[in-house]
Amino acid sequence: MAKKELMETMHSPKLAGGKPGPAMQRFLDIAEIRDDVVVLKDGTVRGVLAVSSINFALKSDEEQEAIISAYVGFLNSLDFPIQIVIQSRRLNIEEYLLRLAESQRQQTNELLRAQIADYRQFISELINLGQIMSKRFYIVVPYDPLTNKQKGFFSRVQEILTPGSAIRLKEDRFIARKQSLMSRVDAVMSNIASMGLGATMLDTQSLIELYYQSFNPDIYESEKLNDLSRIRVE
Repeated sequence: MAKKELMETMHSPKLAGGKPGPAMQRFLDIAEIRDDVVVLKDGTVRGVLAVSSINFALKSDEEQEAIISAYVGFLNSLDFPIQIVIQSRRLNIEEYLLRLAESQRQQTNELLRAQIADYRQFISELINLGQIMSKRFYIVVPYDPLTNKQKGFFSRVQEILTPGSAIRLKEDRFIARKQSLMSRVDAVMSNIASMGLGATMLDTQSLIELYYQSFNPDIYESEKLNDLSRIRVE
């Protein structure tokens, strides 16, 4: 599958075998996703970190002050921009309810079977009435040759003007930019750890799933992605 087909896979509402609609990739800045990196059409690259969360309100005053101090230090240590993204989604426990139904069906004890049935009904009603939301936190780390202070101005301008297609053609250029990006990612992850948070960089499959879910929130649950191991990039 070529790059164009890959991007259509991310945005098309017809992933279950139907005919895909008009490609939306022309409206997006993303050129391709490869080697755990998002490549934009202007040739710049992005890494996306999934970050854990903490319950700040349950911390003691001393712990809260330490977290705030670490966060201020993290922001002051940055010499490049980052993007902090918070996604809110309605909690989906369909698979959990299916496992409960299977457990209920296999249960030989009548009392336990009835208790599982009551529990399933309670959980289902709680989710439907409470509109419980789940939150996911991400940090987007960019690399733009114009922000690389180690290179001369004209050298940086020449790189940024190179179209994104040149990156696909020149592997060495992509590798160099990815290395610079990873240096920034490592710095961000190190500072995040000082606040007691965990972070992991999304791989290619996770990135495709994230962008597909972001651009197709209404059909994400009903129109699942195909086997991503079959998706390849030029």
